[in-house]
Amino acid sequence: MTDTKPDTMTKETHAAGPGTLINGREMAEKVRAHVRSATQDFVANTGQKPGLAVILVGNDPASRIYVSSKTRIARECGLDSREYTLADTTTQTELLDLINTLNAAPDVHGILVQMPLPSHLDEHVIIQAIDPSKDVDGLTLINVGRLGSGDLKNAFVPCTPAGCMLMINEVHGPDLSGLNALVIGRSILVGKPLANLLLLANATVTIAHSRTENLSRLCARSDILVAAVGRPLMVKADWVKPGATVVDVGINRIAAPEKGEGKMRLVGDVDFAAAKRIAGAITPVPGGVGPMTIAMLMANTLRAACLANNQPVPAISAS
Repeated sequence: MTDTKPDTMTKETHAAGPGTLINGREMAEKVRAHVRSATQDFVANTGQKPGLAVILVGNDPASRIYVSSKTRIARECGLDSREYTLADTTTQTELLDLINTLNAAPDVHGILVQMPLPSHLDEHVIIQAIDPSKDVDGLTLINVGRLGSGDLKNAFVPCTPAGCMLMINEVHGPDLSGLNALVIGRSILVGKPLANLLLLANATVTIAHSRTENLSRLCARSDILVAAVGRPLMVKADWVKPGATVVDVGINRIAAPEKGEGKMRLVGDVDFAAAKRIAGAITPVPGGVGPMTIAMLMANTLRAACLANNQPVPAISAS
C-alpha cells in the first residue's frame, strides 16, 4: 500500500449503468506501469534494483504457476526477482535458515513465502521469521498490528486487500463515508485487513463468515460487497443491492462439461453472470482481483526498497 492515495473517479461513475466491469487486468497494467517508471528512478538514484525473493517449498502445481507469474512480472517491472525452490522434505530449520539469510541480505528488500506449505512446516512460525521491513505480504504480527492501528505510513498491507481497495477507490473515490460495506470472509490474508482498510476509508463495515445468519439480508443492504470465502457462486444475484459495488476475491475451479469430459473452469464466489445485471460495478473472475494482487506485490517490493534506502515512496495508482 502506498502512502499517497490515487486519483479516482467520482462517485457518480458508480451510477453510470448496471454491471460496469471493474477490469483488473487493465488496472493492474496501470499499477505495473507506475512501478516500472518509479523503479527506473530508484535504480538511477541508488545504483541497485529492488530485490524480491520468492520461496517455494514442494511441488504444488498451482503454487508453481503463481511463483512463475510473480517472477516474470517482477522482472518486467525492472525488479531483481529470485526464486528459491526447495524440496517438500525441507525441514523447518532449513527454511528458517534461508529466511534469516535473506533477512540479512542488503540487496533483498522483499521476501515472500508461497503458501500453502507442506503440512510438517508451521506457517505461523515461518511467516513471523520474516523481517517486518521485508514482509511484502503484510502478514507478520507487526504489520498486522500497524494496519489494525491505522498506521498506514509504516504498515505493509497484504497485496489482495490493497488491490481491492484500489478497485473500490476507482468507483467511489478514497472517502467511503456514508457507505455500508460487507466483507464475507475473516481470513488474516484478505477479510480482516480489508475490513480495516474500509474502516480507515470511513465506510461502515460488517464482517460475515460461515456462521453468519441471514447473510443474504446483510448483502442486500451493502453498498460495497466483498466476497472472499472460497465457495463457488455462493453469492446470488438476488442478494446484491441494486447499484452495489461487488468485489469477488474467490477463485474456484468447477466442472465444465460443456468444454469436454474432465474439463474445469474458473468461477468466483459470486454468480457473476446474474449479479452483473444488478450490481453497479463488479469484478470478473478471472481477470478481476487476481492481476491486482500480483501488481500490488510489485508496489510493496518497490516501497520496501525505497524505505530501506531512504528514498521517497512513490505514489502508485490504477489510473
